[in-house]
Amino acid sequence: MGASLPPKEANLFKLIVKSYETKQYKKGLKAADAILKKYPDHGETLAMKGLTLNCMDRKTEAYDLVRKGLKNDLKSHVCWHVYGLLYRSDREYREAIKCYRNALRIDPENIQILRDLSLLQAQMRDLVGFVETRRQLLTLKPNHRNNWIGFAIAQHINLNPEMAVQILGAYEGTLEDSYPPDNERYEHSEMLLYKVSLLDESGSPEKALEELNKKEHKIVDKLGLKEQQAELLLQLNRLEEAKELYKDLLNINPENYGYYEGLQKSLGLSLRQAGTQSEDGRVERLVELYKELAELYPQSSAVKRIPLDFLEEGAFKFAVDVYVRPFLRKGVPSLFTDLRPLYKHPGKADIIDELLTQIEFSLRSTGTFPSSLEQESPSTILWVLFLLAQHFDQRRQFDIALEKINEAIRHTPTAIDLYLIKGRIMKHAGDALVASSLADEARSMDLSDRYLNSDCVKRMLQADQVELAEKTALLFTKEGDQHNNLYDMQCIWYELASGDSHFRQGALGKALKKYLAVEKHYNDMVEDQFDFHTYCLRKMTLRAYVRMLRFQDHLHSHRFFHRAAASAIRCYLQIYDFPPKAAAEEEEAAVAGLSTAERKKYRQKLRKAEARARKEAEDKAKEEETNVSQSKGGKKAGQASKSVDDDPDGEKLLHAEDPLGEAVKYLKLLQAHSHESLETHLLAFEVYLRRQKILLAFQAVKMQLQLDSDNPDVHRCVIRFFSTMDKLSAPETSADNLVRSVLTVERSSLKNFGEKSLLEINQSYLDVHHAESLQHRVAAAEMLFLLEPGRKAEAVSIIEDSVNSPVSRGAAVAEGVGQWQLKDCISVHKVLQYSFQDADAASRWRVRSAELFPYSTYFHGVRSSTFGEAHGSRPMSNSSTTTIHQGADVLDKSTSHSANGLINNLKGLQMK
Repeated sequence: MGASLPPKEANLFKLIVKSYETKQYKKGLKAADAILKKYPDHGETLAMKGLTLNCMDRKTEAYDLVRKGLKNDLKSHVCWHVYGLLYRSDREYREAIKCYRNALRIDPENIQILRDLSLLQAQMRDLVGFVETRRQLLTLKPNHRNNWIGFAIAQHINLNPEMAVQILGAYEGTLEDSYPPDNERYEHSEMLLYKVSLLDESGSPEKALEELNKKEHKIVDKLGLKEQQAELLLQLNRLEEAKELYKDLLNINPENYGYYEGLQKSLGLSLRQAGTQSEDGRVERLVELYKELAELYPQSSAVKRIPLDFLEEGAFKFAVDVYVRPFLRKGVPSLFTDLRPLYKHPGKADIIDELLTQIEFSLRSTGTFPSSLEQESPSTILWVLFLLAQHFDQRRQFDIALEKINEAIRHTPTAIDLYLIKGRIMKHAGDALVASSLADEARSMDLSDRYLNSDCVKRMLQADQVELAEKTALLFTKEGDQHNNLYDMQCIWYELASGDSHFRQGALGKALKKYLAVEKHYNDMVEDQFDFHTYCLRKMTLRAYVRMLRFQDHLHSHRFFHRAAASAIRCYLQIYDFPPKAAAEEEEAAVAGLSTAERKKYRQKLRKAEARARKEAEDKAKEEETNVSQSKGGKKAGQASKSVDDDPDGEKLLHAEDPLGEAVKYLKLLQAHSHESLETHLLAFEVYLRRQKILLAFQAVKMQLQLDSDNPDVHRCVIRFFSTMDKLSAPETSADNLVRSVLTVERSSLKNFGEKSLLEINQSYLDVHHAESLQHRVAAAEMLFLLEPGRKAEAVSIIEDSVNSPVSRGAAVAEGVGQWQLKDCISVHKVLQYSFQDADAASRWRVRSAELFPYSTYFHGVRSSTFGEAHGSRPMSNSSTTTIHQGADVLDKSTSHSANGLINNLKGLQMK
C-alpha cells in the first residue's frame, strides 16, 4: 500500500490505515490531505480518504472519492478492496464480492482480501465459492488454526460432512500429544465435540461414539459429553447403556423433559413412536416407571406432569388431583398454562371439570381438599376459583367463567392476576373494550410492572385504541426518541398488533408501515450474523455457529414474519382493489358544494395544520439531537445519525405505483420459506389471479388442494378460478390456446371433478357438509351466488338454515368442533352484508348471533359494553346486565379501588 509514494508520504499513508483501524478518523483525514496536497491524483490515498469519510457518515463524498481513486489507479488492489469495503458497509454484498474478486485478480494471494471475501460468501451462502476461498486461505497459511476450522465448516455447510471430518483429522495430526495447553482446553474440547457431531451427521454413529470415548479426557463439557453419548447409544440400539446414562442425567437435572423422553426410548416405551394407545401394555409399564421415578425425585414437577399425557380416566383423575393440589396451595398463576395441552385429549377436559368442581365444593363445605383432613388456607379457594375461571373460558362457557372470576375478585380484590384473566375472558367473549379497561385497571395497581403494561397495551390495540396504547407503551421507553425506541427494541408483537388495529380501521398506510417494520427487523437479524463468521471461528463455538447458520437459513419461516408478510400482502391487495384518491382529488371532494369563502377558510385550515405538523417534526428532531448529544458525552465520531422518517403515516406506501408488484416481493418470501402453509397459496392465488398470471394462479390452486382439499377457502378459490376461465373470451394467440388446453386436461384430472359442471361440484361440496360446518355451507352459498346470481335467495337460505350443533361433554369443546365460533359468525355477517348486499339477511344474522354471543360488541349483545349505544336511549334492563355493570361488579364495595372510575373509563371509551 502506498508503494508508489516517496518515503515521507508512504509513512503518512500507513498512518491513514492505522488511524482507520483505530477509529481516529480526523487524524487519518489530516494525513490524507497532507499527501493529496502534493499528489492530488494518488488513487490509493483518495480511496482511503473516502473510506474514512464513510465512517464519518459522509457517504456521498466517500463514494465520489473512492470512485475517483479507482479511476486513477485501476490496477491497485487497495482501491478495489476499499471499494468493496464501501459496498459492504452499505450491505451491498454482491457488489462487494465483485470488487474483492477484481482485487484478487491483481493480488491473488492477499490474505486479508481472501478473508473478507470468505465472510461475504458465507453471508450470501455462496457455498461453492466459500469452499474454494477457504481452501486458498489454508494453502497460503496452513499453520493457522482458523484456516483449518474454516475449511472444515465450509465443507460441512456445503453438505460434505465426510470431507469436513477428514480435514479436522488432518489438523489433529499436526498437533502434539500434549495438546491442548490449559488456556486452550475449552476451544479444543469444542472442536472435538464438533467433530463427533460431524461423524454422526455423516452416518457413522459408531465412529462418533468411538471418537467420543477416546477423547473423553480432553472434553471439558461433561454434561454435553453425556448427552451426546446417550443419543449415540440410542441410535446404535445399545439401550441398556443408554438407560444408565439417562438415569445419570436425571440425577443431575430431574426437571429436563428431554431426559425422560430419552429414558422412555431406551426402555422401548416412547408413546411418540407407538401413538397414544398401545396393545402391548406400554402404558402400564410407563405407569410403573414413573412411580419409581417419583420415589427417586419426589420434588420434581416433571415426573408428576408427564404421566398426565398418557394416563386415562380414573388414573388420570387421581394423577391430576395430586399434581394440582400443591400449586393451588401455593397460588401459582401459571398452573392453567401447564394444564392447557391436556384439553386436546378427548375426555380429559370433562375429568378436569369434574375434579375442580369437587375440589371447590369440598373447600366451601369443609375447608379441606376431598379425602383430606388438613384444613387449607383461605387463599386456596381463591386459586381454585382462578383456575375454574380459566377452565370455563377455555371451554367457551363465559357466563360461568365470569361468575367464578367475579367471586375471586370479591374474595381478594387486590390480586392483580384476577383482573388480567377477567380481561382475557371478556376478550374471548367478544368485548375488547372491557378487556382493555380491565387490563388498564390491573396495570394501575402496579405501575412498575412492565408485563402488566405490555398486556394492557395489547388489549388496547385489540380494542383499536391505538393512541391510548401508544401512550401507555411509552411509559416504559427511554426519554426523547420514544417511538423509534420501540422500533429499535424490535418489539414485534407491538408492531403486529398495531398494524392489525390500523388495518381493521382502514388505515392501510399506517398498517403497512408496521408490517414492513417487522420485515425490516428480520432483515436486520440476517445482517446480524455477519460478525459471527469471524467471532465463532476465533472462539471455537463451532456447534453453535452451525446451528445459527441453519437457523438463519429458515429465519423467514418464523410465524411472526409469516404473519407480517401475509398481512402486508392483504394490504396491497386492498390498495389494488380500492385505489386511494390522490391528495388533490381528496381536497376537491372535500370542498365540493362549499361556497368560495368556505373553500378559502378550509384551505387556510389545511395550510395551518401542515405548518403545525412540520414545526412539530422539526422540534422533535432537534430534541432528539439534543438528547443524543447530551447522553454519554455526545455521539462518538463515526457513529451514524438516525435517519429521519419522511413518511411516518405510510402515505407513500399507500400510493404505491404497483401494489401487486410489491405484494409479489413478500409472496415470494412466503413461497420460499412457508411453502407448507395453506395461507401462502391462498394469497398466491389472489395475487396471481389479479395479475392475470393464469398458470401461476392454477399452480396455487393445485397446492391448496394438495394441502387441504376440504378447506372452505380452497373451495372458493377452485370455483372462482374455473369460473373466471369459463368467462374468458376465446384464445387470441397460440400460447393462450395452449394454456386453455392444459387447464382443460388438468381440470378433468382433479379429484371429484371429472366432467361435472361447477354447479354440480358446488352442490356435491354442500351435500358432504350438510348441516355440519357453518363455514363450509357459507362457502358453498357464496359460490352458488357467484355462479348463479339469480339464485341469491337460495344461497342466503343455505346460510340461514345452518344449525349450531353444541358439542357433547366428552368432545374437545375448546377446539370448537361443530360449534359456532364468534369469528366465524362475524365473517358470515360480513358475507351477507357486503358479498350478498342483503341488509335484511345481515340484520337477521346479527340478531341471531347476538343471542349466541351476548358479550360481543360486534353484534351489540345485551351484555356487551356497546348494547346501550346500539339501541339509542333504550334503558338497560336488570336482566340484561351490560358489561359496564359487570365492570362495576368486578370492583366490589370492599375493594380499595374505585368502581366509579372504571365505569367512567368505560363510558369514555364508548363516547370515543
